[in-house]
Formats: sequence, C-alpha cells, structure tokens
Amino acid sequence: MLLIRTYIAASAIQGVGVFAAEPIRKGASIWRLDPDFDRLIPIEKYKTAPPHLRELLDRYAYPSPDRPGFIVYEVDNGRFMNHSERPNTDFSRYGGATTVRAIAAGEEITCDYGEFFEDFERLHLATA
Repeated sequence: MLLIRTYIAASAIQGVGVFAAEPIRKGASIWRLDPDFDRLIPIEKYKTAPPHLRELLDRYAYPSPDRPGFIVYEVDNGRFMNHSERPNTDFSRYGGATTVRAIAAGEEITCDYGEFFEDFERLHLATA
C-alpha cells in the first residue's frame, strides 16, 4: 500500500506510471505490505483464472518474495509503478520501501523490478 499521495499519468517510460502528488524527502517510507490492499493470490487460483484475468495479473502482479506459491496484486496506484535501472525507490527490504533520493511533486516514482523478481531481466529480454 502506498503511504504517499500519488496520481496516474502518461509515462515517458511506458504507458502510464505513478507520480508523486507532493514532494517526498530522501529516505521517506513510501510503501508497506498491507494485506487489506495488497492481495496475496495463490498460484493455483491464478492458473485456473480466466485468460483476461491472468493477463491482468501477468502485467500488474509479481511473485511474493516471502510466500512461495503466491503472487502479490496491489489494488492502489502502486501497481502502475514502472521499472528503472536507476530507480528513485528501494524495495530491497521486503514489506516496505523508501526513497533513495528526494522526489519532486510531479516526478514519476520508479522501482527496480529485479527487487521483486530475480529473473526479471531474463523475462524482460524474452518478451521484449
């Protein structure tokens, strides 16, 4: 669950992204896992879901780093966060995220997908 005010807008990275609605200081906590807003979905349910739902989860969910056999789907704007090789956030500690530098109001908030999915680079190259 995002802990900051954000909005969705067109992204120079890809499609749409999540943007800071106000300035965010360096080191600020911006996200934490909250089971009420971050749904843990068993892989078995994903596998038996209709194709259109699997497509949605393929785009916006990621493997749970501490619950093998589950994926995480965020219901807030966090699901629109785009990947960057030089992200302005740090999700390396599971269960929370902080900013690695100050983020200006109106700036896109980015993360390193590799912090959620260790095979991200290989998957990205295979689907690019």
